[in-house]
Amino acid sequence: MGRPGNSVPLLTRDMLLAIAPVVLLVALALWAAFVLMKPNPPKRVVLLTGNEQGAYAEFGRRYAQELGRHGITVELRETRGAAENLRSLRDPAQPDALGFVQGGSSEAVRAVDEDTSGPPLESLGALFYEPVWLFYRETAIRKEGRVVALTRLAQLQGLRVNTGSRGSGAPNLFSKLLFANGMERSALKESRLDPTPAVTAFLGGELDALVFVSAPESPMVQMLLLTPGVGLADFAQADAYTRRLPFLTSLVLPRGVVDLSRDIPPRDVHLIAPTAELVAREGTHPALVELFVEAAQTVHGSTGWFARNGEFPRAADTEWPLSAEAARLYRSGPPLLERYLPFWMANVIDRMWVALASIVVVLIPLLRMIPPVYAFRIRSRVFRWYRQLRQIEAQCLERAAPREKLLGELDALEARVERIAVPLSYTDQLYSLKGHIGLVRSRLKAER
Repeated sequence: MGRPGNSVPLLTRDMLLAIAPVVLLVALALWAAFVLMKPNPPKRVVLLTGNEQGAYAEFGRRYAQELGRHGITVELRETRGAAENLRSLRDPAQPDALGFVQGGSSEAVRAVDEDTSGPPLESLGALFYEPVWLFYRETAIRKEGRVVALTRLAQLQGLRVNTGSRGSGAPNLFSKLLFANGMERSALKESRLDPTPAVTAFLGGELDALVFVSAPESPMVQMLLLTPGVGLADFAQADAYTRRLPFLTSLVLPRGVVDLSRDIPPRDVHLIAPTAELVAREGTHPALVELFVEAAQTVHGSTGWFARNGEFPRAADTEWPLSAEAARLYRSGPPLLERYLPFWMANVIDRMWVALASIVVVLIPLLRMIPPVYAFRIRSRVFRWYRQLRQIEAQCLERAAPREKLLGELDALEARVERIAVPLSYTDQLYSLKGHIGLVRSRLKAER
């Protein structure tokens, strides 16, 4: 046997060669699971927002910043509003996207007439309230010749009212409000101008009232709340609206919340509000859902005019079925691994743990094969020389070759065997081979 020091690299190589098939099988299984399960989200996603000057656009920019930290590029696609977003999400010809959609933005006036065709949609949660802001010129609402406050939609009959731009959710929602009041659209001098032209016409005296359905962060809403001579409708029947239209919530705009020093508004104002949701097509990548829900908690989780700290986003009061992944996040929070590992690593482990567990179950019997494979490789280093030894012995018995030639071959064989390195536990087999070589040499010498 060779020197012990020379055997260490060789034996390490044998061990590595015995382990290599198992490692290769595990690597192939992991690769196949990764390809089939696709745990990582797409690197680019489209988010349908709204008018550039609206709240949706502002929130969209915040979402893009949050997801950009994880290497996801959010393409903000400007639209006319919630109704257009809903049509795009339901259109199979349109690419996959997520979008802001407000409750009551569908074109159907009655729930039974709702169009549910197209790809199934699911909600990622309710994000914020979008009050119905019905602004009016204070001199336009009169009763018996006196200027009065606007508290009921019936007071708008015959007035010039802009109900929102085409494609936004405001006209569809306002149609439902008129229907609940038993009013026809023809009772109004209705227009459908975009927000900026509508505000210009309103301030110029060409319109008597205009409707916005938006979060209070909208610049247009903020400006009109502070404009002298512009009133905000007080929905005195707010609770009744919520009973008739379940997607609405009754809210109160507190006195002085707009401007404390100027006491605007000068009294509490009752409002009605649908809830904005983040809607996606069914089958959206779970990791993408997780990132958007976590971003929503950052963007919408603080205190606002109508929401308490931590009230949004939430899983309750969604008009569309809640995504299973979103429900898990609202119930249990982000995965534990995300607190200690980078998102991509924690996400891969979280999405593939079933596959990993299956691989471990298969790996246990494979690991039991490593010792026999290792033993076979060590023994084969000794046993392979028995073939040549038997050939020399057979030629000796058959006198098929000169004895001097056979002794030379035997000496060469013995020299090779001396260089064999085996672990101490296998030296008995090596010495057994050497003993058999000695027996054949004795026979050759006896024959000679």
